[in-house]
Amino acid sequence: MAVYHEGSRALQDQAGVRDMADHVGRAIGDRIKPVAAAFLELQPLLMLGAAAPNTGRVWATALAGQPGFVRATSAHRMSVTGRLHPNDPLLPALTTGGTQVATITLDPRTRRRMRLNGRLRPTENGFEVEAERVFANCPKYIQRRERFELLSERTVGTPSHSGELTPAQRAFIASADTFFVASVHGGQVEISHRGGNPGFVRLDSTRRLSWQDYPGNAMFLTLGNLASDPRAGLLFLDWTTGTTLQLTGEGHTEFAADGERRVRFTVSETIETPGALPLRWSDPDPSPANPTLTT
Repeated sequence: MAVYHEGSRALQDQAGVRDMADHVGRAIGDRIKPVAAAFLELQPLLMLGAAAPNTGRVWATALAGQPGFVRATSAHRMSVTGRLHPNDPLLPALTTGGTQVATITLDPRTRRRMRLNGRLRPTENGFEVEAERVFANCPKYIQRRERFELLSERTVGTPSHSGELTPAQRAFIASADTFFVASVHGGQVEISHRGGNPGFVRLDSTRRLSWQDYPGNAMFLTLGNLASDPRAGLLFLDWTTGTTLQLTGEGHTEFAADGERRVRFTVSETIETPGALPLRWSDPDPSPANPTLTT
């Protein structure tokens, strides 16, 4: 499998970073190395992206548990114990063998992140992913959160569905310092992290939002996918209450004369789930890489 497809290559060339992308791309493999396996077993949180097999819509979601609920069972397989809430839009994907999924494990305590993409197989206690692409990303734009609590007594609330953002949801997004974006190309899926100072995601209307694409690893995996298939899913987390806000819709990238890239996202559906994750994190320490916001 080629590291990059034509959408990513076109953006790399436009930005003049093809050589850098080739260098970074050599780190992508299909094996879970021992250091990566050790990292997985310390994490209480896993984000996942896929296209729902029953609708074709792309979503991002999250699972949480006692560290060890995600672990490598071989050099090519990751096992996850646990299931999504019955109303999660990606539940059909996680119970359908052969589904292509993308995962990202992010540790706010160390500002480290690891991505593993592959084909899913349901198991008795959760699911496994046969690794096809495994790689780490740099710590840029990750806000440090030094501690977490696992709250077994927290109960999941009733999800609310809508075709647009409520005032409270718009305020939630406006205050967010982190979100995750899932995208697709052909049968392949990516999920990536986006971070910045609160306000880095702008609300343009009840169905439209946007964010500046900050300089990163030069891969252009997400933007390359959007260039060929606009379907995408966004996931926002409340790091204190465990509430999740999932959005599905379409995204496209605009390029300014000064080289700035802005991704504009149009919402098709929203799902807000109170208390979806049994985690409460400490207050964030902003990443030193976060750009200063301009009005």
